[in-house]
Parts: sequence; structure tokens; C-alpha cells
Amino acid sequence: MTEPSVIFVDDDPDIRPVMEQTLTLEDLSVACFGDGASSLKRISPAFAGVVLCDYNMPGMDGLELLKRIRAIDEDIPVILLTGQGDISTAVTAMQLGAYDFIEKPFDHDGLIELLGHALEKRHLALENRRLKVQLRQLARPGPRILGDSAAMRQVMATIDPILDISANVLLQGDTGSGKDALARYIHENSPRRGHNFVAINCGAVPENLIESELFGHEPGAFTGADKRRIGKIEHAHRGTLFLDEVESMPLPLQVKLLRVLEERRIERLGSNDVLDIDVRIIAATKADLRALGESGEFRLDLFYRLNVMKVDIPSLKERKEDIPVLFHHFVLIAAARYDRESIPLDAEQAARLMEHPWPGNVRELRNLAERYVLLGPAALDETRAQGQENVPGRRTLPEMMDAFERSAIVSALNACQGSIKDTMVQLGIARKTLYDKMKKHGLDKSEFKD
Repeated sequence: MTEPSVIFVDDDPDIRPVMEQTLTLEDLSVACFGDGASSLKRISPAFAGVVLCDYNMPGMDGLELLKRIRAIDEDIPVILLTGQGDISTAVTAMQLGAYDFIEKPFDHDGLIELLGHALEKRHLALENRRLKVQLRQLARPGPRILGDSAAMRQVMATIDPILDISANVLLQGDTGSGKDALARYIHENSPRRGHNFVAINCGAVPENLIESELFGHEPGAFTGADKRRIGKIEHAHRGTLFLDEVESMPLPLQVKLLRVLEERRIERLGSNDVLDIDVRIIAATKADLRALGESGEFRLDLFYRLNVMKVDIPSLKERKEDIPVLFHHFVLIAAARYDRESIPLDAEQAARLMEHPWPGNVRELRNLAERYVLLGPAALDETRAQGQENVPGRRTLPEMMDAFERSAIVSALNACQGSIKDTMVQLGIARKTLYDKMKKHGLDKSEFKD
């Protein structure tokens, strides 16, 4: 559903279609409602528009609607329409936080100008809010999660509310999609960051050793155990334990891990002493654990304990607009490591990267960035060859350039929350040029408003 720029509320059925036509002719999208209660269903803290409402309405009048809207988000501009005898009420409305009021009959040009100013104020408030969130994220310690695609913004919106709590998290995504980096990000931005982040790949440790790796052991617990070993779970006390490829954990060990999650206690192998444990579990998988549980290959009760909060991590092909910024980031890291110059991509090279299928996801992109630093642009030739083999209907250079241009515009519109003015500045192009290119690529600014 397209988000309106203006929500108009008036109980007069003759006025609503007139106002809708008036605002539409001014290129303002509008949603009309006959009462305040129904209009509230379309208003949230993410609403990027303005509310224009009549004061004299049965039931919920304009003042009550103003109070309800400010309880949702006090930065949403509310403009009241008042009769000549309602001036004292309008003054009260201003004291309660109304953006402005207009006397009936109102001047058309004055109303449009007022709505324009109110919309600019709302967009600025949302942009400032978004920038504050970004600044908080950048101020946090630890690894950064790069990407401003819709898919990655959804990931960050999912994990942000759980950073300060100790709920277990299940990360699901393809190999190389960045599950390890996201697990470290969650730990480093949580109250546990002062303690250990302990990672273990359940698929890389031999089955006969993984129990000792997790629980530790006492001397003599088994052949070759000549001294005490602190296990991963105990080492992660008050910190975070990251279980990668958790679907590979042997079923007997799953039972013991489940007991740890339920009792918050462990015993080292060969010991009768019980140790209290405070640990947050972040598990990662490329498989469907529920399906594995239903087929008997993974314990469903353990799945439910791990799946307190599930985060689906998109593959790189699902977030192609993030590829240029990710590649540039990895190039800078590699250039510093190898003491080489970082050569920026040109448009054709960036378009080629976005065309590549990336079966290895972010890990493959990072490896390519390192080879690019060491070998130069010749390292990108493999993406051309693989892209031609894996992508049906080989694209021409103009087609790749179009894809890159569309991605750049989408990325800018996302960053600017659909603001044409800000997008023009970011891309360095004129308003008409931007509108022409948006029309060419089938883009609507309303799709990018949070």
C-alpha cells in the first residue's frame, strides 16, 4: 500500500473528494477519512506525511485526534481546519502541539505552501532520527555491518531491539553470507561485550572431540586427557557462545546442550562438580532446522530453545545494491594489509560485480577484493566469465550500466528516505534528470519512505 503524503480527515462526505482532487493535482498523494478513529490506523512513527483535519467532527474531534497522534509520534505535523468562531480553540491546539491551523474558507495557495513546509519538516525529523540511529551504531564498539539495502535494513531492525537482552538468537543464511560477522556484531553491541565471545564450528570438530571442546574435561577423563581443560561453554561464562553449523552437532550432544540451556549448569567430563553458567547462545545454520527436526535429524526441543529470535540473513544476490560499498570496504582493508594502493571501481566494473551470481556470497566478494588489490583489474575478469556462464540471457554492457544506474538511484533513495531534494544532492544531478531516470527504471519515491 502506497504511503500517502497527506492524511485528510473530515466528516463531510462532500468535502473529502474535493480535497482529494485538489491535493492530487498538486502532486500530493492523499488518503481521506471520515472520522479520526479510522485515520489512526494509517498513522505510525514511520509515517512520513502530514495530517490535515477538521476540528468540528462528531465523536473524536480535531483536538482529541491531535492528542492521539502526538502520543504515537509528537513530530508528525497536524494542521487543523477551523471555522471563524474557533480561533480560541485553534490557539489551544497550537499550545497542544499542532503544526498550524487554517481558517475556513482557506486560500488554496496558502494551504499548499503550508503543506509543503510541513512535509519538509517531517522528512527532516525522520532523517535526523535515522542519522541518530546510524551514529549510535557507528559509536558502538566491534565490527560494523555494512549495507543500506532494504534486506539489510530489515536485518538490523530485527536485531537492534535484542542487543541489550540475553535472548538466544538463531541466524539462518547461506554459506558465506556473514553469520559470523553478525554474531560478533550482536556480542560487541550487547552488555556482554566485556566478556568472551567464544566461537566453535560444530561441523569442523571431530565427533569424538566436540563434547570435550564444549564441556571441558578433568585429568584422566579419557585416554590422552592429562590435564584439566576449560570447555567453550565455561570459557564463554557471562559472554556469548557462537555455535556455527549447529545442524552438524551430534544428536547425543544436542541432549546435553539442551540441558545446559534449561538448567544453566555444566559438568566437565570426568567431574561431579556442577558449575553455574551465564551464557548467551547465538547459533548459526544454513539448513532448515525445523525441517531437520521433523525428520528426526535435529532435536525439535533444542530448535525451540535456540529459536527465541530468528534472523534470516540475505544472500549477496538479494542485496546487490550493497555490493559496491562492500567491495570498496574490503579493498580498503586489503590495501592497508598489503601496503598497496586502493583503486576505485569504474561504473562498468561495478555493474559487472552486481551482475555476478556470487555463489560464495560476502566471503567470495572479500576474496575477490583482495585479489583485486594484489592483481589489479585483471582479477575481475573471472566475474565476467562466471557471470556469462551462470546468468541466463547474457547482458550487454549498456544493460549492465542500466542495472548499475538503477542500483545507485535505489541506494540513494533508500538513504534519503525518498526525499527527491536530498537524492539530487547525493547523486549530483538535476531534479528533471532524476525524475526522468526514476521513470525510466520504474521507481516511485513513495516506495522508499520509512
